[in-house]
Amino acid sequence: MNPAYTQSLNKLIEQFGNLPGIGPKTAERLAFHILKAEPQEALALAEAIRDVKTNIHQCRVCFNLAESEVCGICADTRREHNVICVVEQPKDVISLEKTGLCRWVYHVLNGHIAPLEGVEPDDLTIDALVKRIRAGGVTEVVMATNPNLEGDGTSLYIHSLLRNMDVKVTRLARGLPTGSAIEFSAASILQDAILGRTPF
Repeated sequence: MNPAYTQSLNKLIEQFGNLPGIGPKTAERLAFHILKAEPQEALALAEAIRDVKTNIHQCRVCFNLAESEVCGICADTRREHNVICVVEQPKDVISLEKTGLCRWVYHVLNGHIAPLEGVEPDDLTIDALVKRIRAGGVTEVVMATNPNLEGDGTSLYIHSLLRNMDVKVTRLARGLPTGSAIEFSAASILQDAILGRTPF
């Protein structure tokens, strides 16, 4: 707390400083930017933050981000609903969609299996995925978990559950470097991985 600033300004700087990748100097600059901004500009930011926290929830089908009961991707009848791409986080959906190659639908696990971190299969949306496949109509499941120890372990676990079902299981090609994360991969790398997906 800087005694030269008002209580409200100190509070705003502190809140900006809590954001990832924002250091004290950047937090201070952002706070002063808000202070100098026109009231409608500052309040529009506050309203956008409020809307994100009150309007966004999980899609009841795929667990992606949604503002209605079903997300825009699941509701799109032009999509290939017979192909489900399994990802760890909503950010992975965004990265894959940016390639422009994906016409499938998704299933977001909301994490990966990591026993040392206390994350077990029941903590993820794996049961809901199995129910979607058992309901019928799914011909392919594309495993797009991150190519690291936890992601591969999660894919193997899901593959073992699907082994006796009449569904093809593939995974993104290893154009994705082991140990990387989908959300940080370049579009060209993701395009190669999508087009070159291989049997699991």
